[in-house]
Amino acid sequence: MKYHSTRGNAPVLTFEQAMLTGLARDGGLYLPETIPTFSKADIAAMAGLSYEEIAFRVMRPFTGDTFTDEKFADLIAKAYAGFGHAARAPLVQVAPNHFLLELFHGPTLAFKDFAMQLIGQMFEFALKRNGERVTIVGATSGDTGSAAMEAFRGLEAVDLFILYPHGRVSDVQRRQMTTPSEANVHALAVDGDFDTCQAAVKDMFNDFDFRDDVRLAGVNSINWARVLAQVVYYFSSAVSLGAPHREVSFTVPTGNFGDIFAGYIAKQMGLTIDKLAIATNQNDILHRTLETGVYSTEGVKPSISPSMDIQVSSNFERALYYAYGSDGAAIAQQMDELKQSGAFTVSQGAISALRDTFASGRASEGETAAAITRYHADHGELLCPHSAVGVHVAEGHLGATPMITLATAHPAKFPNAVEAASGVFPALPARMADLFERDERITRVTGGVSDIKTIIKDRI
Repeated sequence: MKYHSTRGNAPVLTFEQAMLTGLARDGGLYLPETIPTFSKADIAAMAGLSYEEIAFRVMRPFTGDTFTDEKFADLIAKAYAGFGHAARAPLVQVAPNHFLLELFHGPTLAFKDFAMQLIGQMFEFALKRNGERVTIVGATSGDTGSAAMEAFRGLEAVDLFILYPHGRVSDVQRRQMTTPSEANVHALAVDGDFDTCQAAVKDMFNDFDFRDDVRLAGVNSINWARVLAQVVYYFSSAVSLGAPHREVSFTVPTGNFGDIFAGYIAKQMGLTIDKLAIATNQNDILHRTLETGVYSTEGVKPSISPSMDIQVSSNFERALYYAYGSDGAAIAQQMDELKQSGAFTVSQGAISALRDTFASGRASEGETAAAITRYHADHGELLCPHSAVGVHVAEGHLGATPMITLATAHPAKFPNAVEAASGVFPALPARMADLFERDERITRVTGGVSDIKTIIKDRI
């Protein structure tokens, strides 16, 4: 299995190389040259298997000769051993034909754990085998950073630096990033919003001297391995509701488009998916793009669902690539337009292809809070604000086909917003009960990319 860039002007890599590289040298994102497909019999055979067994079957065709079967199964087992639910990603029914997929039973209580815990295992194995060390730099709107800290802290072959927008993540999210004491992990509080942090990361990847000097790697959802690991729970949940013998639909609260793009990959692999509904908060660039055909950035408006406060959705480039018939030159041109003017117009053919694949909707701040209130009162379910965005949008797409809404984080990660809407202050699980008693280590960054580069060079 080989991997190529969405912009068509970077070296073709193996799975291991693409995983350790992250962003392609032409600025694009890596994708497999072909998407393996499963027959209906293959998918039906997943019924009754453990999450780990389904993960092996779904991901193995993409990994080439990076791991033996035995080693890959071992890495998967280690990745999910610390999850707090035997099913890893259990389904809960909240209404006729409407289900929540609980993705918050991992170590940091968010869906990012499904990918990050596995990537941590895969990175450490591959780097030790090759006698190498890398510097991982990532941007986060909250959950990616804490999941990365948990996955990579204490590992011998990795230095990790996470950039997060100062004052724009929840207290729980911040403390999950700033309280690990291991010397190889670093939390950098950057003035600005998530897009500021993400732009700094891309600038560092595009400075090839710096990139090569510190052996830069990335674990944001620009990394294909992140997306691949998220494909698994689409299969596990759909099969539990009768796939491939009946279709299912998904609603996905998303900002950076990685989680719902994983659903697109699952559908291309043969999973019987009807609708893939994009759920956005008031920072609704993805919803606006599908409605108008114009991708136009606006200022990020802070919300009670901060992990979705994004205007530049990196993984949307992957969806555009397929919508443009795998035309890397066209994607490179549109990304140049975005960088120069903050906007681009999607071609008629491409926007039609996107609309054939994705539905969308948005939730205002009031609608998000109302969904938290309603689901607690009517169903006894306490939702985080991101999951509340999801169920609000899902309600506009319910029908005869079962709808699965991804519940992306535990409500205790956003206690103030949840309490304001429901009257209930969600408690952290017992294993995190002392989170607010732990010492924090924060590096405040008030300058630009050059200051961040200096910090990284000084600490690796």
